[in-house]
Amino acid sequence: MQEILDVLSRGWLDLLARPGGPYGFRFVLQPLMAALLAVRDGIGDARTGRSPCFWTVMHDKGQRRERFAEALKATARIGALAILIDAAYQLRVLDTFYADEALIVALLLALVPYLLLRGPVDRIARRWRASRRSKHAAPGPPPRGRTT
Repeated sequence: MQEILDVLSRGWLDLLARPGGPYGFRFVLQPLMAALLAVRDGIGDARTGRSPCFWTVMHDKGQRRERFAEALKATARIGALAILIDAAYQLRVLDTFYADEALIVALLLALVPYLLLRGPVDRIARRWRASRRSKHAAPGPPPRGRTT
């Protein structure tokens, strides 16, 4: 039991030290890239009328696997980049590589921001599109001309 606690303690301390250490730029860059992908995909969901991704993953068992796989595919490059950069960080600072820590960092920097932002972007885009449609569809004055 003590070994497990030691591993968890080491991992937690290592994770907390990462933002201030070398390669700290990735704690801004990777969530930003995930956010840009979430905006792109959220607007795409609004255009096609699909339900918000995170909502579907949490509440629709029939589409859960498909939509989660879609989110993983969309963030795979950012996640892989997060793992590679974290591996470089670990090798430079810790002189070893802990795959579990790299995976946690990748999930936190890529998948979590993507899942949290895609739904709200979808809702904002839907409201914006609906308001534009209602402005363009507003009735004008009746047409002039002869009435019979």
